[in-house]
Amino acid sequence: MDLLVATTNPGKLREIEVILEGVPVRLHTLGEFPGIEEPEESGATFEENARLKAIYYSITTGMLTAADDSGLEIDALAGAPGVHSARWHGSDYGFKFQKIREALDAQGLSTSPARFVCCVAVADNGRVIYETRGTIEGQIADAPQGTNGFGYDPIFFYPPLGLTLAQLDRDQKSRVSHRGKAFAALREWIVQGTK
Repeated sequence: MDLLVATTNPGKLREIEVILEGVPVRLHTLGEFPGIEEPEESGATFEENARLKAIYYSITTGMLTAADDSGLEIDALAGAPGVHSARWHGSDYGFKFQKIREALDAQGLSTSPARFVCCVAVADNGRVIYETRGTIEGQIADAPQGTNGFGYDPIFFYPPLGLTLAQLDRDQKSRVSHRGKAFAALREWIVQGTK
């Protein structure tokens, strides 16, 4: 089976490759399709954006496509940055962390419950044939810690392990993260379908 993983994010791709390792599937990336424009992520939810991307890329490339949409929801910020996580306050994560800290400080808070959400949709010829969702609950760290991972990982503290996601090694993160859970479910779906 050939499967296009519709992402250009190298950190995300590395995580997905680890989770799907050993599955009877040949992974392809958007790097194999230069010149394809990204669709506008106009959905109001992670699910809608994952579906939108999976459908678009399955039609555009003619390949079975898995697409995800993921982000950070912070309770004290009414769920922000949410579906806008990648674009919220630009692309500099140091600046994003500063904006989160300022928003918490303005409410007299040092932290807030938060979660990462990852929704995955698989589309074949423009039709969604599989969907799943993974989440991880935690809280905002006092300061960024760790150099593993990417994005908001350094400020997402995971109490069961007493570490931020950026302090976990790849295997630990794959077991507990939102993306790890969602793509583990996708892995099981692929394995069941290829038996």
